[in-house]
Amino acid sequence: MAPVDKQLVVFDFDWSMADQDTDRWIFEVLAPDLRRKMKTLKDEVQWTDLVAQSLREAHARGIKREQIENALRIMPFHPAMARGVDNLKKTGRTTFLCLSNSNSVFISTILEDKKLTHIFDEVITNPAEWKDELLSLRRRVDPAGTQHTCSVGCSPNMCKGEELDAFLARAGKEFDRVVYVGDGSNDFCPILHMREQDLVLCRSHRGLSSRIAKEGKAKGLKPTIQYWAGAWEVEEIFATL
Repeated sequence: MAPVDKQLVVFDFDWSMADQDTDRWIFEVLAPDLRRKMKTLKDEVQWTDLVAQSLREAHARGIKREQIENALRIMPFHPAMARGVDNLKKTGRTTFLCLSNSNSVFISTILEDKKLTHIFDEVITNPAEWKDELLSLRRRVDPAGTQHTCSVGCSPNMCKGEELDAFLARAGKEFDRVVYVGDGSNDFCPILHMREQDLVLCRSHRGLSSRIAKEGKAKGLKPTIQYWAGAWEVEEIFATL
């Protein structure tokens, strides 16, 4: 693809920018029994609430902030992805947005470690904060407040399609091209909001690729779809934007 003057790159975080899932990884590293419990309960408890509950259980058994931060720092994150986003940012033509079902502390801890805090104009995710040694996490869409109206299957804590539309309205400018980098089934909603001149970089053999194959045509999906497996391929594509 040829470079354009004004471009927006939207990143999911888990398995898209990073090479693992933050929510699951920290428990696999620090408390595998809690990770097993999450797997058992995932169909009964809303996912963000389940992660928050698991963080409280980890805190109750003495798992410290430093241990969680260290687990995030060693989580797989490909150097090619770091290079790719940094080089594209340096061209000065691209705005970056993060749209993730992880949380603000997990993402900021990793971005700081990888020296990538300058990349994103906004990180839209579930809010979290340290309260002494406990990481307190809550849904972006408060269960007690007005709920989003997504009918495509976004989880209750956030509709990525609505969030993308709201960001584009806030940005106050028209982007010549929007590029969406994602992997999961919850990335299907926002790509339905994209135009023909836009580009989706879909990670192969995960939830998003499955939904594109099954529902894309029927739902009128418009952007070009390009598949990738490794971060080096995203770096390669970014070099052409």
